[in-house]
Amino acid sequence: MSQSTAIRVLLVDDHAIVRQGLAAMIENEPDMTVVGQVGDGLEAIALYRQLQPDVTLMDLQMPQMSGADATLAICAEFAQAHIIILTTYDGDEDIYRALRAGAKGYLLKDAEPETLLRAIQIVHSGQQYIPSEVAAKLVQRMNVPELSDREQEVVRQMALGLSNHDIGVALNITESTVKFHINRILSKLGVSDRTQAVITALRRGLAKL
Repeated sequence: MSQSTAIRVLLVDDHAIVRQGLAAMIENEPDMTVVGQVGDGLEAIALYRQLQPDVTLMDLQMPQMSGADATLAICAEFAQAHIIILTTYDGDEDIYRALRAGAKGYLLKDAEPETLLRAIQIVHSGQQYIPSEVAAKLVQRMNVPELSDREQEVVRQMALGLSNHDIGVALNITESTVKFHINRILSKLGVSDRTQAVITALRRGLAKL
C-alpha cells in the first residue's frame, strides 16, 4: 500500500521509549504510517492542526495538559477526529472523561500489539473500539452518582492527606463547608470514612497521587 493511502497515525505520549516502540510496530504494518510524535497535550493540539492525522493514539497522564483535555480541545475543533486513548489508567472516571471528551477508543498499554493495530483500523473506519472490560467499567460509572466539581476538588485534596482545615484554606471555603462536602462524597462513593473515600477515588481515577 502506498504512503498516500496508508492510515496516518499521530503518537502522543510523554515517554519517548513508548512512542518509539509504538512507531516501530506501526511502521511495520503495510497499511499504516506514523506522521508525528509529541510528548504532551498542548503539543498534540498544535501538531494535530498541522497534520490532521487519520488516527491519534493519546496517553492520559502527561505534563502541560492531560490527554482527556487535549482530546476535548481537538474534538471541539475537528468533529471527525479519531482518537484512541492508550493508557495505564483503567479507573471508571478516567474512561468516562476520555469518552465524554470525544475519544473513539480506549485501550490499556498491556494490550496485545494485534489488538492495538485492530483498534486503529476499526476507529479509522468510523467505529468505536471499547473492549468489554472497559465497557463494563463505563456501565459501572454510569450507575453511580456523579461528584460535583467542588466535591472532586475536595476529594483530590483529601488524597493529598490534607486536614479539613487545610482543605478549607486551599479552596478558600470554611471548614464546615469542607465537612459538608466530605459527607456528600462519602455518601456518593458508598463508603464510611475518609480513608475508604480516598482509596475509592484513586481506584476510580477521581484523584491521583
